[in-house]
Amino acid sequence: MSEIKPSDVVADAAQDAGEEKDWAAAKAFFDSLKTKKPRPPKPRYAVTIAVSSRTLFNLTEERKLYEEEGLEKYVAYQVEHENEPLKPGAAFPFVKALMTVNSRLRELYPDSEELFDIVLMTNNHAQVGVRLINSINHYDLTIERFCMTGGESPIGYLKAYMTNLYLSKDSEKVQEAIEEGIAAATMFSSDVENQLSDTQLRVAFDGDAVIFSDESEIIVKKHGLDTFFEHEKEFENKPLAQGPLKCFLEALGKLQRKFFAKNERMHCPIRIFLVTARSAASSGARVLKTLRSWGLEVDEALFLAGAPKGPLLQKIRPHIFFDDQMFHIEGAKELGTIAAHVPYGIGQKYHKGKLIEQPAGSKK
Repeated sequence: MSEIKPSDVVADAAQDAGEEKDWAAAKAFFDSLKTKKPRPPKPRYAVTIAVSSRTLFNLTEERKLYEEEGLEKYVAYQVEHENEPLKPGAAFPFVKALMTVNSRLRELYPDSEELFDIVLMTNNHAQVGVRLINSINHYDLTIERFCMTGGESPIGYLKAYMTNLYLSKDSEKVQEAIEEGIAAATMFSSDVENQLSDTQLRVAFDGDAVIFSDESEIIVKKHGLDTFFEHEKEFENKPLAQGPLKCFLEALGKLQRKFFAKNERMHCPIRIFLVTARSAASSGARVLKTLRSWGLEVDEALFLAGAPKGPLLQKIRPHIFFDDQMFHIEGAKELGTIAAHVPYGIGQKYHKGKLIEQPAGSKK
């Protein structure tokens, strides 16, 4: 371990002081403006959600134009139609729900910086930015931070924006983000439209390979359920390792506790669901004990013992549901759930329990 020198501490303190001074100046300027728009929170305290333009808005037609006629025609079309608002996309209800939570937090904590901060993270060109801005203003969304990379991957900027969750339609970018240690998922629109809550953010998580690591799933795939049940019983009191979205669950819990501290548990605008294929009696205790050891909790824990998740999610109606297996994603969106695929762990090598044949020469 490298030694921390006194000069390094002084330099860090000076940098922090400089940042505070700059932030105070920016805050004073924003407060002087005659606007009803809430000021964005300081990134180091916020829960930052980065969304791509194709998840926030429905850009199916524009994407087709880009693929068939190229970049120049695409940009020209966007400029020509920049005063026409884009239609909402898969992440739109989720973003609206984040804003609802922010409104409640500002009522209880007027000066708090612990809020959701939404960043538009897109590889679109700046010329397209006007249509995106006009669409955001049309729907009265609070999105002040943009990152437009002009055709380059935006993944390298995620850490600089202190991103807690990245949502995209591009599975390769999502995989790249996860490899960088950032919570990320590929979003899918539902096949039918369900009415979602406009007063409460509802987030549903699968367990293994999402909140937790895939260590237990590896045992299921390689040795079967009986060995898995024996393993989970033997290691019931040993916490599972964390998975790619544990940090996002942690961030949600941090904001939830702000409502609990004001005696708002029964009226909290954040509700968290664990929806797992595990059996409760055979392998559920380790999951709950792991969450307890982390100091985290969920509002509802639903153990399905291998039953389909879609019908139950249809009752929950989450703004977003995270799962590592496309089989569950497909079943969820068929029944109206907005689902997000987390491409992590051994489950990516299987579909409906069967090993996917790997192309010759591919990495295992």
